[in-house]
Amino acid sequence: MKPKLYANFLFILIAGLSLASCKTASKMYEKGNYNEAVILAAKKLQKDPDDAKLIAIIRNAYDYAVHDHENRIATHASSSSDLKNEWIYAEYLSLQEMYEAIYRVPSIMEIVRPADYSQDIVFFREKAGQARFDRGIAFMQRSDRQSYRNAYREFQAALRFLPGDVETIQQRDIAYEYAVTNIVVLPLQKQGGYVYSSYSPGNINLDDQLVSDLQYNSGNDFTRYFSAWDARSRNIRVDQELDMRFNQVDIGRYSDQRTVRKVTRDIVVKETVYKPDSVVKEYARVTAEFITTKRTMHSSATLQLTSRDINGRRVWGDQVSANHSWSTEFYTFSGDERALSESEKQLVHRRREFAPTETVIMESLVEELSDNAAYRVRNYLGGM
Repeated sequence: MKPKLYANFLFILIAGLSLASCKTASKMYEKGNYNEAVILAAKKLQKDPDDAKLIAIIRNAYDYAVHDHENRIATHASSSSDLKNEWIYAEYLSLQEMYEAIYRVPSIMEIVRPADYSQDIVFFREKAGQARFDRGIAFMQRSDRQSYRNAYREFQAALRFLPGDVETIQQRDIAYEYAVTNIVVLPLQKQGGYVYSSYSPGNINLDDQLVSDLQYNSGNDFTRYFSAWDARSRNIRVDQELDMRFNQVDIGRYSDQRTVRKVTRDIVVKETVYKPDSVVKEYARVTAEFITTKRTMHSSATLQLTSRDINGRRVWGDQVSANHSWSTEFYTFSGDERALSESEKQLVHRRREFAPTETVIMESLVEELSDNAAYRVRNYLGGM
């Protein structure tokens, strides 16, 4: 592209973009989105501070925006709601956002003369935080678990306005300790002298695996899970105990299903050579039975879950199950092997797969039981 043509193209492109930006700010202004109109116009005026249309838009939009925010502030100020200072704070944030956008264009600052609301923001942020703190204290005085949970949320909200405030953090932590339900997962009960929890992946007991899963994803901010040993060593207040015991464990025996297929083949049993180009072959038909055996094995277990309060009263109960299935196929024959095709011979001599050991089966069952138990516990106890 020649230099002159390139310069013309660049001029047209910049002019087009400027026109588009003006239209965008103008559209926001026409729709009554005065804040957006001010911010868009200010951003474009950084590049072209002499754009008369954008200057007119930003002046008018700013005046209308301030008028709207001040009216809302007056309305909020007359409200009896505890949260009115939050609402006022939000209005001042919007006003300050326009101030900062215009501040980046010094020439426009002299024209629009926006107000700096930073002190108002500090003042109402503190009042909003104090209001949330006071609401938290009021909830705590009711001394029931739901109120402590409400108090915890209020203190959390207060910290958004008063980040790092020591007293708020202390009260939040106190509220949480009273709000939370501590659930201890008891060791898996023995059955017939056999500790099934010893069979689990990575040599982790079922109860330990369940605690780990629930701690990673409790499903509720106000529910905590501990092993019996952890709760005892840390002197944790126990609100509920989750008891687990096997109702049924069935390590299956394999069963075979056989199908038999008769195969035949004509084979050469004798060759008579009269001369090199004259050979007489004698054939005979051989037969065999090609046997396919499908071996299957099914094992299952069910686990009873029962949650009780500190007085031993049953709070909740459920039952989860797990299944393990294994199957393989192997091939044998009876009769004359010569009747088999080459592919059938390969299948016959292929190495057989042995059934899994009891330990392997229990590992699989325990893993599935742990997943299912964690899901059920989260669904019910996590909803408290």
